[in-house]
Amino acid sequence: MALQLSVLDQSLAHGADGAEQALQETLEMARWSETLGYTRFWVSEHHAFPSVAGSAPEVLLAALGAATDTIRLGSGGIMLPYYSAYKVAEAFSLLANLYPGRIDLGVGRAPGADLSTARALASDGRPRFEAFPELTVQLSDYLWRRDAQPIVSPRPPEQIPIWMLGSSADSAVLAARLGLPYNLGLFINPNADSQLIGLYKSHYQANEHQASPYAILTVSVFCADSEDYARQLQLTYELNLFRFFMGQSGGRSLTPEQVKDYPIGPRERAFIASRENSRATGTPSQVKRRIKQLAEKHNADEIMAVTNMFYMKDRKRSFELLRCVFDA
Repeated sequence: MALQLSVLDQSLAHGADGAEQALQETLEMARWSETLGYTRFWVSEHHAFPSVAGSAPEVLLAALGAATDTIRLGSGGIMLPYYSAYKVAEAFSLLANLYPGRIDLGVGRAPGADLSTARALASDGRPRFEAFPELTVQLSDYLWRRDAQPIVSPRPPEQIPIWMLGSSADSAVLAARLGLPYNLGLFINPNADSQLIGLYKSHYQANEHQASPYAILTVSVFCADSEDYARQLQLTYELNLFRFFMGQSGGRSLTPEQVKDYPIGPRERAFIASRENSRATGTPSQVKRRIKQLAEKHNADEIMAVTNMFYMKDRKRSFELLRCVFDA
């Protein structure tokens, strides 16, 4: 079976005042991904990050559904420990009734924020990370069981896929036990064990909603017409990520032009090297070869590409080249 290709968009802004542009670019990228024939387009959930505009996937998905016609849309993902499973079920039932057969519900346990923000998100100041398995079961009951009480309104369509997101053995085993499709976020954890998807598939328990295991591997992709330019785009993103983690960014991103003269020290080089396992960079043929290697190594059925480039024209070109080389 041909390797499926999908997109994860994080609505990255160039600064704290760039959310409007970032969100408009997300809408445009969804339309572009649909035109190119990608399988699905997911959006992430992050909080209190000046450079990330996507804090409410369920709101953004409503806009994306109106802007597109056929591509599957999903959350990558809803951070379930912050929320009522019933409220999440209602929101995604509404989305699935608005856009029948097109909505994926990805859920995760990771904070997606610093601890003070995590406490602010939880209604009682205490995120229920330890209750994630229970909350996932509650969510599936609300969406899939017709006798669930209280009833979800509007009534959920027959099937809203619930995806388990993660990058550890715990998430892989939980997805297998609950019979859910799985998304391994290698771009988040470049050191994730390459046997995780195999672990998930070997322990998978089939059910009426998902007869067999299915796994997506999410990786960073930097594809360009030349290898040098692709590596410049990769370097720009990873330097910006390093500066953010180190508190050096001031909420602003460096441009590819600024990065050309940036003094890269040993700490930056070590950080960039640490992400090697999670990315595919280069020309279309180089990226295709690398993606196939990663998919085979991790036993993935589908690749989801995160392409965080400063300029939208470069992102659009990257997805165009990637789709073309896999269609060739």
